[in-house]
Amino acid sequence: MNNPTEQLEALGYPIDDVPSPGGLYLPVTLTGSIAYVSGAVPVTQGHLKYAGKVPSDVDISTAQKAAALCAANNLRMLHQKMGTLACIVRVLRLTGYVNSDPDFTDPHLVINGASQLLKDVLGDVGIGARSAVGVAQLPLGSAVETELILEVKP
Repeated sequence: MNNPTEQLEALGYPIDDVPSPGGLYLPVTLTGSIAYVSGAVPVTQGHLKYAGKVPSDVDISTAQKAAALCAANNLRMLHQKMGTLACIVRVLRLTGYVNSDPDFTDPHLVINGASQLLKDVLGDVGIGARSAVGVAQLPLGSAVETELILEVKP
């Protein structure tokens, strides 16, 4: 497998397109060999790409692309902090939030987009524990948000 940074870029996610924090928080917090990566919405080049309710405004396939972009942003945030993605030992947990219509019961299908991106970039160590949660609203009206907990080489 390629270097994870090269793999992310080969999938169309330039490593330097890192979203700016939208509030008062650290994008990544390290404690020992654990990295907590803050929530990321589907922003690219400083603009929200996917907004609205799933599935009435954003269909499941498009929401999966939004989830992949969120996970890419999580990885870019980590890269900005650590200088590499090769430090990742494994994904411990992916949490995904879907801006859902009240009767939408398939947020897990949406978050598969993030899981697939992590697997494509990191291989089998990209798949860890996961939660996929439907919520009433997300920052900026985003369709999806993801956060990661990773084991890293210090």
